[in-house]
Amino acid sequence: MTETVFRNARIVQPDRIVEGNVVVRDGVIDEIDETIVQMSGPGVDLEGDWLIPGLVELHTDHLEGHYSPRPKVRWNPVAAVQAHDAQIAASGITTVFDALRIGMDEDTRLVANDMQVLGAAIAESRAAGRLRADHYIHLRCEVSASDAIESFEHFLDEPLVRLASLMDHTPGQRQFTSLDAYKTYYLGKSGMTEAELLVVMEKRIAHAEIYSAKQRQLLAAKCRERGIVLASHDDATIEHVAEAAGIGVLVAEFPTTMEAARASRDAGMKILMGAPNIVRGGSHSGNVAARSLVEAGLLDVLSSDYLPFSLLHATFRIANEVEGIDLPQALAFVSLNPATAAGMDDRGAILPGRRADLVQVRTDGDVPLVRTVWRQGLRVV
Repeated sequence: MTETVFRNARIVQPDRIVEGNVVVRDGVIDEIDETIVQMSGPGVDLEGDWLIPGLVELHTDHLEGHYSPRPKVRWNPVAAVQAHDAQIAASGITTVFDALRIGMDEDTRLVANDMQVLGAAIAESRAAGRLRADHYIHLRCEVSASDAIESFEHFLDEPLVRLASLMDHTPGQRQFTSLDAYKTYYLGKSGMTEAELLVVMEKRIAHAEIYSAKQRQLLAAKCRERGIVLASHDDATIEHVAEAAGIGVLVAEFPTTMEAARASRDAGMKILMGAPNIVRGGSHSGNVAARSLVEAGLLDVLSSDYLPFSLLHATFRIANEVEGIDLPQALAFVSLNPATAAGMDDRGAILPGRRADLVQVRTDGDVPLVRTVWRQGLRVV
């Protein structure tokens, strides 16, 4: 039996903060001692820092930037996964769902085969023990894309797939009800001329009429058959939420309006919003601010989306700035709640019997500092 004592910590539990020690045996939290004991024997002195549960990230497409850092560049996929993993772990994230695109958009420089390559690299790296965090796969399914079903089927037998979101980025609805906002976003992102983008927009609208409704139903059925947790994406109306509830969606990702968020809560869904939205102070698309949902009691989960460190940064900002939300409640958005939403009851909290996924954090300014990270009791950062 291996034993480690984490001493002299401010321990953040789901409903309280205690000062003391955490005893870990064989990678599992065994005991929480609320007696301050300075270093006098084997163990780790946390010097009065925060000890928080390892963060759980359900939706990040951060890996793509490491695999394709420049147009027409494809990096070694295992090296890309390792670089992504290093940044994830150094941000205090110990469980991560890497988002892979299913159904290609014209604005991306990646194709369906790239997603298969990355999926294989994640599985290979995980099996070889190369990774600091515990990695799973989240399939981001663009229901309006003609190749969505074909692309999904390449992952049917991959056990790491635990979560799938049903997305539709057709111009004029959901995330981009404003066509002007759509054009501004994609002109900046894609490098297309306005004339080229207008052609793409017309094509996407036509494809949505052909594919969206049918493929949303088919993909949802395939996920339900395999026990894959379903998420909706960018719901804007009560009708969107009703449709999602009807096909078994459990997580509402990035609702764009307060109306949709309230309907999602009424339907029993967990509501997920972006941590960058919190840090920046609003949505880059002009939709409802995540902080407004926090203040209305309509947030369950935060996701780092495209910037891993935003998850921890947003957590401490909420605890410091939002009335009525303390640090244990804020940390639940990035640990216990996402773990529960993904069906993982073995992590996400500093409690006896849970995995010893732990993060030592120091706060001496606006930006928290990750000092050390452990996964199942073993130091990874």
